[in-house]
Amino acid sequence: MPRRALDNPLVLAVLGLLLEQSSHPHHMLSELQKRSDNHAAVITRGTLYNTVAALAEAGWVASQGQQRSGNRPERTVYALTEAGHAELVRRLDSQIRNPQREFSQFLGAVSYLGALGPSGAEQALSERGRRLRQRTAEDERRLADALATGVPRLHVIEAEYALGLARAEMAWIDSVIDDIRTGSLTWPVAPAATPAPADPPNGEGAPA
Repeated sequence: MPRRALDNPLVLAVLGLLLEQSSHPHHMLSELQKRSDNHAAVITRGTLYNTVAALAEAGWVASQGQQRSGNRPERTVYALTEAGHAELVRRLDSQIRNPQREFSQFLGAVSYLGALGPSGAEQALSERGRRLRQRTAEDERRLADALATGVPRLHVIEAEYALGLARAEMAWIDSVIDDIRTGSLTWPVAPAATPAPADPPNGEGAPA
């Protein structure tokens, strides 16, 4: 199995799931998609099965036998090994200690915000801010409901962090919109377009 298979961000998520309980890949896929919008958007059955195979080859997870539910096919159940637990702790410690510059689609788009013009930029940012507020309000409600049912805060700490990021982004968007409206964020004057050369009358000057 190529070493790069173990560099997949999905490795940490799978190891974390197996820290909670042994599981088969089908259940892992369902659980990851349920827990994270990011995972739901990018994870596929093939990617997950390849990741689990790489973890088994590395000795970080081990088969615990087959499980059958109803008329469904047998599925291999995996458990975290001692080596897998040590690797999970190592990765968690490293990733929490060391901030990384993570590139997002929004960051890439903001790099070219000027192409929209002041009016277009204001409208686009306002729309993003409105949608973020709607999503954040729903996420806040879901988090509050989970905590109210007795879920330990530590078990949903990632949701709390995601809300913190969303609030910071909304505050930044609001500040940029204000700067556009007050004129403190200026747009460069576009250079005048160079006129196309006129065709010579009656074909004069055209090559023979």
